Amino acid sequence: MDIQRFTEYKNRVVENCSKIIVGKNDVIELVLTCFVCSGHVLLEDVPGTGKTMLLRAFARTIGSDFKRIQFTPDLLPSDLTGINFYNQHSGQFEFRPGPLFSHIILADEINRATPRTQSSLLEAMEEKQISVDGVTMGLSEPFMVMATQNPVESYGTFPLPEAQTDRFFMRLKLGYMTREQELSVISRVSTTDLIAALVPAVTAEDSAWVRKNYTDVAVHESVANYMMDIIEGTRRESAFVTGVSTRGAIALYKASQVTAAFAGRDYVLPEDVKKVAPHVLAHRIVSGSALSSEDAVKYIERIIGSVAVPLES
Repeated sequence: MDIQRFTEYKNRVVENCSKIIVGKNDVIELVLTCFVCSGHVLLEDVPGTGKTMLLRAFARTIGSDFKRIQFTPDLLPSDLTGINFYNQHSGQFEFRPGPLFSHIILADEINRATPRTQSSLLEAMEEKQISVDGVTMGLSEPFMVMATQNPVESYGTFPLPEAQTDRFFMRLKLGYMTREQELSVISRVSTTDLIAALVPAVTAEDSAWVRKNYTDVAVHESVANYMMDIIEGTRRESAFVTGVSTRGAIALYKASQVTAAFAGRDYVLPEDVKKVAPHVLAHRIVSGSALSSEDAVKYIERIIGSVAVPLES
């Protein structure tokens, strides 16, 4: 396996996106990890931190088709999937595809749509297909949903149910920039102009290669058991109603493989697991009371700290 190809791929994508989003290379790499694993991203942060700009820059960087959907309370499922309409000229019904028939989907402020519309994403995210009027149609690869939501404002929003939250590969947060980084951003030209001038940094063939070959990264039995100790720790935690699902365990395994490949290794270390576990697992736990994203991450980090790390024999 050409492990250097992984690191070069990562470096090109991160460097290109960092022209738009300053000082957030770690988040860009995590978004790329989700993409390689065929996963979906939930980007949760306060307004104005660059969530939408990051996802637009990422789509342009990998050179994929991109559609943005502004989620509102009056958005209907058919606005996402498409509709069958009657063509008076031909005298037949024809299917008009919706924005889900694209490669990269930006679901902006997903928690503003009603549960009925939110649920219309479930089949697309999990099965990579949609059903309209009893007819099932497959979606082309790559397919990735990148959703944003504001965790602060609750007026006019509909929280995502656990069943849908679990379908997101990672939940990420951008956070504020440093003072120096923010000074450089406010004095530069318009971000919209920068994105318009952004060119793809990788080809579709490059993306297809890394998405296919990352599974060749070796995971030793002791490291796999280390992952399961963390997963089972969430299930034994008395503060949680439910722990991490099997889907979450699979996501942690895949994310660790990609993280190792991006680091230039063809084998996974416990450090790779520690790096991605909070982002992969925190949104999959359900507590008896309201649990903020920061508190959920702290719980996961505490569980990780309580699990013995396997040592090289």
